[in-house]
Amino acid sequence: MEYVGGRSLRQILLDERKAGRSVPLEHALAYSIEVLHAFGYLHNRGLVYCDFKPDNVIQAEEMIKLIDMGGVRRIDDEDSPIYGTVGYQAPEIGTTGPSPASDLYTVGRALAVLTFEFTGYTSTFQHSLPDPATVPLLAQQESFYRLLRRATGPDPASRFASAGDMAEQLTGVLREALATGDGSPRPTFSALFSPELQAAGTEAGALDGMGWASAAQAPPPAGQVAAGLPVPQVDIADPAAGYLATLGTLDPTALTAALSAAVGGAPGTPPAVAESPETHLALARALIVTGALDQAAATLAELATQIGTDWRVTWHQGLRELAAGQPGAARAAFDAVYDTLPGELAPQLALGFAAEAGGDQATAARYFGRVWTVDRSYVSAAFGLARARLAADDRPGAIEALGAVPQTSSHYVAAQVAAVRIHLTHTGQSLVSAGDLREAAGRLDRLTLDAARRQHLTAEILVAAVGTVAAGQAVGDGPLLGCEPSEPALRSGLEQSYRALARLAPDQAQRIELVDKANEVRPRTWL
Repeated sequence: MEYVGGRSLRQILLDERKAGRSVPLEHALAYSIEVLHAFGYLHNRGLVYCDFKPDNVIQAEEMIKLIDMGGVRRIDDEDSPIYGTVGYQAPEIGTTGPSPASDLYTVGRALAVLTFEFTGYTSTFQHSLPDPATVPLLAQQESFYRLLRRATGPDPASRFASAGDMAEQLTGVLREALATGDGSPRPTFSALFSPELQAAGTEAGALDGMGWASAAQAPPPAGQVAAGLPVPQVDIADPAAGYLATLGTLDPTALTAALSAAVGGAPGTPPAVAESPETHLALARALIVTGALDQAAATLAELATQIGTDWRVTWHQGLRELAAGQPGAARAAFDAVYDTLPGELAPQLALGFAAEAGGDQATAARYFGRVWTVDRSYVSAAFGLARARLAADDRPGAIEALGAVPQTSSHYVAAQVAAVRIHLTHTGQSLVSAGDLREAAGRLDRLTLDAARRQHLTAEILVAAVGTVAAGQAVGDGPLLGCEPSEPALRSGLEQSYRALARLAPDQAQRIELVDKANEVRPRTWL
């Protein structure tokens, strides 16, 4: 028999409570992940622990160890006594007995007891959780609350499928808690979702006809969002995984045709491929991307009748509703996926877009901001956060979000250009301030752009500067983009930019228009 020294989680909790605190969330999550690894070991050998609670875990130096193994029994044991503790034990124990799902329930309950003052957990809330509005931690940590809600749900079938699945989601929640706590991203690759396929909504940094596209607050087109969001990873154990991998280079139309033929049992298609859920999911997404939304809905409905409740089907239903311009229905679908996978960022990104499409900018900002804080590879979240902050008239916050796009990102220039254009926006009768003009010019100076793009943006800044000076306000001391801060000098610089753009214009009509603009803005002289 081995003697294990150290403090139990119960003792750690009591010590924290004496100091007026609960166990820090990140510590409790880390403890629980280790416990789940131990539970996975037991479950894989046909055993259940039964009576988990903070008293039965010892922290010995840098290790977490389960103790009191007296309640462990075989999953199929119908005769041995069942051990449990009120407040932790799952509600179905009395009728169906212990199971891996009831073990996971006890971990969820222990997490709740450790992390907040859970008054009434053995009585009023014996089989439920308090309203998040009454518990600051649950209100602040939405993903953690959703994780607890799934782990301690009354239906065993709705809980996590295994200890490994729960540990994976706990790890995601831990990363989020750490990132939102100190502001340092905690990116990682998801085992369930691909990265975003394209960063929707980055057009504020793209050329549009005669100039830069507007840094408007309008959300990106729904179809673009649906096509760009992450997609569920293909199950490599699925019979169709190899076949689907061969289709990766096809354009959406050709992909739809190939998948439709496969699902229809075209000659040469193995039955396993035709019947595979992965094939149907891939077809549904291809139909959504190509705009065949009614066919996509029918494909998903048929698949749902075959395989029952599955978060992958719900995810694609959300994509379909979003593409169809039904943000409320899309939000409900993505919310259900978030309930199932509280440690994943993809559902939160999708919820941000659905909330934005529905006009709920505050919710959009919350989800975009959380995703962007955790993982800076989701560039669409940065642009979405900027749009939501602009809608709330928070220009500095919008610029801050775009300014955080890393230089290694292919969207870095677009983000910087969008930030420049936000500096140049103004509301009502107000003019662009000297500070904003200088910030915009500084950002432009630091960017590497081709001649046409640089001249377009130079012209926008100088147009704003001329308007400010013409109204009798100063634009600061020293040259602005090589122009002295006086109206004649700024007009002369703007004229030169328009003439440079005219030389670079691709057709005669644009050249004439730009020359006319140059003539219109040039300083007035007697000669």
